[in-house]
Amino acid sequence: MGLPPDPPTLRGTLVRLEPLSLRHAADLAAAAEEDRGTYGFTVVPRADGVAAYVAEQLDRASAGTMVPFAQVRVADGRAVGCTALWDPRTWPGRDDLCAVEIGWTWLGAGAQRTGVNLEAKLLLLRYAFETLGVARVDLKTDARNERSRRALERLGARFEGVLRSWSPSRAPGEEGRLRDSAMFSVIASEWPSTRAHLLARLGIGTATG
Repeated sequence: MGLPPDPPTLRGTLVRLEPLSLRHAADLAAAAEEDRGTYGFTVVPRADGVAAYVAEQLDRASAGTMVPFAQVRVADGRAVGCTALWDPRTWPGRDDLCAVEIGWTWLGAGAQRTGVNLEAKLLLLRYAFETLGVARVDLKTDARNERSRRALERLGARFEGVLRSWSPSRAPGEEGRLRDSAMFSVIASEWPSTRAHLLARLGIGTATG
């Protein structure tokens, strides 16, 4: 079945993940132009490129390779970043979904370290395991990105190693080159304990709605 063409809004207490659309572009343009010091390894458009960025993500959604979301801060209803489920893989010899990756994630500086990213990962993982029924969720980052690697470890994702020359580099000045990717994952049997860990970190005793 692959990725769903019409995903629901995933609702949390800090963040609401809305299917990405051009109506989010103005907010995202403002968020993207906040302090960009943490974007050394991440694809984050400049303000004047946000509409094209959104259009490209929607093209990937139309092709069935991505489900892009705007990260909307509940406190003020503003879109403060993006994230996505993408790179779907099906079971051998079958059409139903086996695994998916969480990626294409960025947040404006003002939304970083506020719990928004943590809760967004909870919402995406819960949707992947409990609604889509996947066996595995991948997460990866540039092997040089220590900040991102520490964040993935704190999520409870398991480090699986570094794949050399695996992904296109997103670092400035490295266009057309490959990077080493640090690979992490959560598998279905680990999801209950990972879910409990994330809820505890968020200070939530029950599932996020």
